[in-house]
Amino acid sequence: MSRIMLTKKQKTLFGKNLNEKLEELLVEANKTVSGMTDQRDSFPDPADRASMEAERNFTLRIRDRERKLIGKIRDALDRLELGTYGICEECGEEISEERLKARPVTTLCIDCKKTQESDEKVRGI
Repeated sequence: MSRIMLTKKQKTLFGKNLNEKLEELLVEANKTVSGMTDQRDSFPDPADRASMEAERNFTLRIRDRERKLIGKIRDALDRLELGTYGICEECGEEISEERLKARPVTTLCIDCKKTQESDEKVRGI
């Protein structure tokens, strides 16, 4: 695999996209928190209460996934700042631009990711 470092233009574009996604996730998280504190838990009908609880649990699971993504985005922004963004943490080769566009928070090139997934499959993870 050839080593072609990201251009300044590419770094700027990836940084802009990562920051926009981070802001979007933070806004949604704040909406969820304020929405849950605004809800009144006075549901006389047990079915209505159960429905509200199921919806709340679903929302919290989504927000937990988004919380993890926020951490990955911040890590990616740190790597961008340090100049290590787009470099595979496993083999040290460059991660393809196509892969970075599809998964901007990735830390592994496609070959190392395939190997990782194969290993997990063998171990039953």
